[in-house]
Amino acid sequence: MMKTLRMILALVSLLVLAFDVSSSAQTTRRKGRPVLVISVDGMDYRYLRDCDKLGLKIPNLRRLMREGELTEGIEGEFPTVTWPSHTTMITGVPPRQHGILGNRRPKSEGGDYYWDVSLLKSPTLWQAAHKAGLKTAAITWPVTVGAQIDLNLPEAFAKRNGGSMDLHTIEAKATHGLVEKIARVFPSFTQEWMDDRTRTQATIYLLKHEKPDLILLHLVDLDSEAHETGPFSRQANAKLEYTDELIGQMLQAVPAEMIVAVVSDHGFERVDRVMDVNRLLAREGVKGKVEMQPGLLTTNDEAVAIWLRDAAREKKHGIGREIPREELQRFTPELAQTLAAFEPAEHHLFGAAPEGATESKPAERGVHGLWPGRKDYSASFLLWGKGIKPVRKPRSSMLTIAPKLAELLGVKFPFN
Repeated sequence: MMKTLRMILALVSLLVLAFDVSSSAQTTRRKGRPVLVISVDGMDYRYLRDCDKLGLKIPNLRRLMREGELTEGIEGEFPTVTWPSHTTMITGVPPRQHGILGNRRPKSEGGDYYWDVSLLKSPTLWQAAHKAGLKTAAITWPVTVGAQIDLNLPEAFAKRNGGSMDLHTIEAKATHGLVEKIARVFPSFTQEWMDDRTRTQATIYLLKHEKPDLILLHLVDLDSEAHETGPFSRQANAKLEYTDELIGQMLQAVPAEMIVAVVSDHGFERVDRVMDVNRLLAREGVKGKVEMQPGLLTTNDEAVAIWLRDAAREKKHGIGREIPREELQRFTPELAQTLAAFEPAEHHLFGAAPEGATESKPAERGVHGLWPGRKDYSASFLLWGKGIKPVRKPRSSMLTIAPKLAELLGVKFPFN
């Protein structure tokens, strides 16, 4: 009997020792830090670079720039719109690879938003974190409905009012009970619309009460204002100053060991005119056509290419720079063999005009979705926290953000 008891005790001791060694090994393997990613939708890098010139009252962002690592502009991937860009930031691959090709799916697929994570074709940062045993959270991050995220308020809406999204739809697809938990701490959280104020409340709740290793936060109000009144307008600048106040509130709740990454998904440009190039060609008697997107037109007609080059050289008809072949190969390999491709001139877009007209006023004063290589058209990337040295880094690609975040988290991920 005693012999059997001694054997059992010895076995238990071995199991405890094995558990301790395993736990120690796991602790040793993870050398990373918790990371809060704050995406300020539409925060063109010029807001940060030219904050003095613009007279912006953004003390919190100024502090992060002064004390942290600032990349001097992030070159996006085509198309430079919200949902593909946010997906590139957490996969490290371009839209043609991760499968989120726009904000909305093609009309042939119903034309709805890319809501569901099942549409993703590439592994994500939150999956890598989950595999490493880390706790993850997301607040209105695109393409997260049904995602393997521990605490998730996905971007989903049946109704929208600028940057505000109806909370009812979000709650229906959120982690069960999460809205109720946040509302116990912030009773005003359950207002009809989820806006940047309540997104900030949710983030502060997570920081103080749930303590995730990775939080992905998407703030939207600046982007909505810039669309309506144009980037760098008085109203857009005021919205960024308000966003800075919210960032300050979150910084007060950030634990000492956490890294804060402030990112944005695209640049922004004011638009004054929309040019219908096919109407212009017909008016000028040029045979042939172009394929138009708002920030890009292409042609395989020699006569049209000659006319476009002349217009670009003479700075006429809103025709901007001819896009070099190497840029087409880099961003849109499927267009690399196109005879000629052009971006619009500054403050212009391409698009259909009303019957009989060759140009029209834009529906919005501010736009993105422009060519990634466009001059002074960049997203933002800023890192701050203990161990992050104050430094300025040269302009870089959006493809570099996900690997850097993975490195900070201390997780391995097969970025391409």
